[in-house]
Amino acid sequence: MRLLIVRLSSLGDIIHTIPLVALLRREFPEATIDWVVDERNAGILELVPSIDRRIVFRTRTASLISRVTEVRRALRVARYDVALDVQGLLKSALMVHFSQADRRIGFPVPFLRESWAQRFYTEMADPGDATHVVDRNLSLLAPLGVTGRAWEFPLKTCASNAPADTRRILGIGEASRFALINPNTAWPNKCWPHERFGAIAAWLRTQYGLRSAVLWGPGEEARAHAVALASEGAAAVAPRTNLIDLVALVRAGTLMVSGDTGPLHIAAAVGTPVVGIYGPSNPARNGPWSPDDQIVSRFGQCGCYQERDRVGATGRMVRRCERGEWCLGLVSVAEVVAAVDRSLAVNPVRA
Repeated sequence: MRLLIVRLSSLGDIIHTIPLVALLRREFPEATIDWVVDERNAGILELVPSIDRRIVFRTRTASLISRVTEVRRALRVARYDVALDVQGLLKSALMVHFSQADRRIGFPVPFLRESWAQRFYTEMADPGDATHVVDRNLSLLAPLGVTGRAWEFPLKTCASNAPADTRRILGIGEASRFALINPNTAWPNKCWPHERFGAIAAWLRTQYGLRSAVLWGPGEEARAHAVALASEGAAAVAPRTNLIDLVALVRAGTLMVSGDTGPLHIAAAVGTPVVGIYGPSNPARNGPWSPDDQIVSRFGQCGCYQERDRVGATGRMVRRCERGEWCLGLVSVAEVVAAVDRSLAVNPVRA
């Protein structure tokens, strides 16, 4: 059997798709499993042992016509039996269509981000009352007779200098523990104020003796420096990382404090304790899943989230707050400190 997964982006959503691929591999051990991914996120799939081939959609290094032609040719040659659209966009549904698979499976309209996508499916799988996005993704396997709900995140461990470089930047020993601060997200209204992240880093050093590394990605370095400057010397900007380095660095961390974004979901997947700060996104849908992880949320008070008038939908976010009071602005340093205390009570820092 030849199986195709289409989940182009974003990083966090790709992490949330890994359990689906892991379950497919367990149920169909002899199958060929390929994955179409945006080149900006392709690196993370090098760590996913359940897939046989990455098909990279070159959004940065090829023209629109070239990238579509290239992917279409690769998909048609492969002759897939089943193609799964995990994204629910018109462009991801077109990838499924290009595969010419006998069975092309996607979500029904209430769970699609773009309703036109359904025109390219031969079957649809209704997630029902599943809340978390991982469970919704797993529901796509029901038409294949796979009803398991195992959440497994197999990610290979690869050699990386990022943990050692980070300890050197922080001025700590080779085996010393450190915290991770991730202040950036793709949506400005999901970013807790940088000075509050800095205050958390200062408190982590005072209370637990932990220095903090501030993570950053393309275009985010200035905000990382602002957090470090606000930390009273308790934090330093992490080195530049690719996605493989990022996973290694997150694995080495003692704790991550972050908003709802890709590095937080990587931390949850590899078992690094998480304190998540949520405003316009719903932690019940996108949050970490370990009972030991901690959430500080203002989701119920958020003006960036609007319910859709359709049964089964979860709503949509907008990038700018539509109320006078910004939801994440209501989250205090004291609340996050308390959440960190709860996390480190379960995962104590050794002297």
